[in-house]
Amino acid sequence: MRTTSEAHVPALSAPPAGSTIWAGRTMILIALLHTAVFVPLAPWASWLAGDLRGPAADSASVATFWALPGGFVVVLALLGLLVARAGRQGQRMPAYVGWVILAWGAMAVSLIGPSGFLFTVVPAGLLIAADITARRHPRTSS
Repeated sequence: MRTTSEAHVPALSAPPAGSTIWAGRTMILIALLHTAVFVPLAPWASWLAGDLRGPAADSASVATFWALPGGFVVVLALLGLLVARAGRQGQRMPAYVGWVILAWGAMAVSLIGPSGFLFTVVPAGLLIAADITARRHPRTSS
């Protein structure tokens, strides 16, 4: 005689969603590569001295600040960690996450030309593909 229900399957026992995991990993990689490119250009001593707060802040210094700690790097890495975690738990992100990342990258490329923003196609495509695949092949619950 069984007393446990088999209808409820914990989220952690769900199989990992490979496309979602890789989308998260590519976002983390993009953030790391972006940081590696711009860290050598960062005038950390000047920033820590408060030079960014003054009206005469060097425009190159301000641009580098927005390319590193003030920009998308931290947020993209955090989003990548969250997306990869969701994938490991067998969850997928809503398709709009992929579409927004794709639109953001496309807008940035249209404004500044070919750049690292072209890489946003990879995580965006993986997230969109994961959503399409999940909709075509929904899991059956026991």
